[in-house]
This record gives sequence, structure tokens and C-alpha cells, in this order.
Amino acid sequence: MPKDHQEKQLVSVIVNGREKTVEKGELTMDEIVQLAFENPPTGEFVCFTITFRRGQGNKPEGTLEEDGSVKVKKGMIFNVTATDKS
Repeated sequence: MPKDHQEKQLVSVIVNGREKTVEKGELTMDEIVQLAFENPPTGEFVCFTITFRRGQGNKPEGTLEEDGSVKVKKGMIFNVTATDKS
């Protein structure tokens, strides 16, 4: 069956203490911020820090770099904080 006709695989992850269901695969920093905040803070000096645990084998934990992405797996935990660098 062609790949685009397969059902999307969904997994549960924890973002800022709340369970979220996402597509298996890669999540970008922007997508994780959207999961963490209903209305993400915006502004010239706002930046986000994303740490994760229980990740894929070769990188079970770490910090997501700006414009980075991470491969998600079931039960992964993300902590997202917004800071003002002014």
C-alpha cells in the first residue's frame, strides 16, 4: 500500500505535564511550542527552551536547538519554557 494511504501512527507524549497525542515521526521546535501553549508568548525578545527525556535510543534526553527537530516516541516528556531575553 502506498505510504500516503497508510493510517498515521499516533503516540502519546507529555508536554509541560499534559498528555498530548501526536503523529509518530519528527516534531519541530515550533510544533512542540504549539503543543505547550494555547497562545504562545510572542515578541522580539521571546525565546523558548525545550528539554526532553525518554527519547529515542541514541539521544534519550537533551535540549532542542532553535529550528531543530526531534524524533518522538511514546511516553516522551517535553518541558517548554518561554523567556524574555531583554
